[in-house]
Amino acid sequence: MSSKPRQRLRVNVLVHKDCVPPESLDGVSDKDRLLWKTEYDVISTLKEIGHDVQPLGLYDDLGVISTAIQDFGPHICFNLLEEFHGYPLYDQHVVSFLELMRQPYTGCNPRGLTLAHDKALSKMVLSYHRILVPRFIVFPMNRKVVRPRRLKFPLLVKSVSEEGSVGIARASVVHDDEKLQERVEFIHRQTNTHALVEQYIAGREIYVGVIGNRRVQTYTPWELVMPNLPEGAPNIATLKVKWDPAYQEKIGLVTQAAELSPELTKRIERISKRIYNLLFLSGYARLDYRLTEEGDLYLLEANPNPNIANGDDFADSAAHAGIPYDALLQKIISLGLSYNSAG
Repeated sequence: MSSKPRQRLRVNVLVHKDCVPPESLDGVSDKDRLLWKTEYDVISTLKEIGHDVQPLGLYDDLGVISTAIQDFGPHICFNLLEEFHGYPLYDQHVVSFLELMRQPYTGCNPRGLTLAHDKALSKMVLSYHRILVPRFIVFPMNRKVVRPRRLKFPLLVKSVSEEGSVGIARASVVHDDEKLQERVEFIHRQTNTHALVEQYIAGREIYVGVIGNRRVQTYTPWELVMPNLPEGAPNIATLKVKWDPAYQEKIGLVTQAAELSPELTKRIERISKRIYNLLFLSGYARLDYRLTEEGDLYLLEANPNPNIANGDDFADSAAHAGIPYDALLQKIISLGLSYNSAG
């Protein structure tokens, strides 16, 4: 697949103000590079394939976007924001602002972001449509923790809205009411969000990349494997698992193409496309599943605008399906340019 664009485009890449990458990697340590690897990979690759690219660092001022639109006149804004004003749910309002400005952008639309970011709301929608999701309950802040009888241990406790496994550790899987209360209070205190408590599903961790607007396709199902987990540790992607390279090496973490039967692969592809449409997603997303020994497939989370660093899960699964990194970014841009917000 050719990655060379038909047209040289002006592209503003929207990033957090602390994640504007340097022009060169010379003298940059691996530790420092982790902060803005995605931003660097996207910006440098878009430049390599011929686009005129300007990063735009944002924190709490939408006027920065207005000025850039007026001065630079971007054909498209490549949206890498995961928060605005320090709050993860506000990125959807940035996209709403772009739509009000009639400015094309990459990634998911505001409605899809709203539904997917609220993990409880998305589970309600999918459960209504008979998509298998773990049983769950939300414990609001400053409310007494009373577990309903239908919710059996073990349970997983996490934030209802935080991304990137924030607040998730081995202690997040609880086996009694005392530990449940402790962990709910921890989530309230540490994340300042409501706590989502859901049935812990034992099984394989499967990720599926989905891309498109009205017509969608899936990439190769990907699997998180941790062969050297300590005995008794739950098979979950904790904050340490996701972001601590030394710990990743210790537990032997790899992500790879999932070994699945052709029938199961087709079923996962079909369900993934349906979920993507039910949640009104657009652009691209990663769907996180648990696959049990019995073959049941539970949707854990839908992640619009997932990490697209070169060498990360989404890009790797696309590459396995025959889409190299530069072509993937060009496809994401093309989808942004063709998206109709009124559709």
